[in-house]
Amino acid sequence: MGIGRFLGGFAVSSWLALCLSISAGARAETGWPGGPLPLPPERPAELKPAEPIAAPPIPAPPIVSSPLPPEKPAELRAPEPPPAPPAADPGRNPPIVSPPLPPAPPPELSGEAALALKVAPPEDTACRIRLKRLGVVFEPQPGIASGQCTAANPLKLTALGDGIALPQAATLVCGAAEALARWATEVQVAADQELGRPLSGIVIGTSYECRGQNHDPDARLSEHAFANGADVMSFAFTGRPPIAVGKAPEGTPEAKFLARVRGRACDFFRTVLGPGSDAAHATHFHLDERERNAGHRLCQ
Repeated sequence: MGIGRFLGGFAVSSWLALCLSISAGARAETGWPGGPLPLPPERPAELKPAEPIAAPPIPAPPIVSSPLPPEKPAELRAPEPPPAPPAADPGRNPPIVSPPLPPAPPPELSGEAALALKVAPPEDTACRIRLKRLGVVFEPQPGIASGQCTAANPLKLTALGDGIALPQAATLVCGAAEALARWATEVQVAADQELGRPLSGIVIGTSYECRGQNHDPDARLSEHAFANGADVMSFAFTGRPPIAVGKAPEGTPEAKFLARVRGRACDFFRTVLGPGSDAAHATHFHLDERERNAGHRLCQ
């Protein structure tokens, strides 16, 4: 019974396989549905995609080299380095190399020539022209060189403008002489308004003098040592007695005159000292043109 079932199943399977094979062949020949799909018709040539056009090759940019800088002139070239010392022999001591000597100073700045070297004096032509316009009477003097006491272009003043005499001539450099002349015009105005008399003269005690400040030999040099200062001792007038610099009775015309001219001196000189400043200036006005840092002025 088992063998019969097995043989019967094998016969059925063979029969089904034979039927499926015949059916597939019939569909392939007759074009029945379910058979192999027909291939699509070939696309016309005018509808075919165009072949890609290859882009022309881009030429590489030319290599441009930067121009070389011009060669330096010979005078601007760096000096050639000194030759290297010979290699030391390991069996011997290394050679001793001395440092190079400094260059010799120019001949005009060495020896006696350096001691004789002088700085050109300042130009004061324009200042002298202004003095003449102010009516100042002066004479140029030789330069002063006495140790550290110097004055390049001193002038000897014998009179100021408006007929103001200098009974004792003053030796000053032009800058100090111009300050004195301009201050004298203010003194003339003060004399007319405070005293009612014209100024006729200014007595100068000291102008150039080679000494230290306040006659102290250990002090720094005074501006007198450079013909850059003057000491005013008194004032002369027409029609009345002179007025000496000093302590005048308070409230008097003389006291008002001295206070006024002392205050106006601060507008023309960098240093103004007088009675009350110290004992050394109790009897005169010290006026000078000493330069200080930041234009500082000393007015006492």
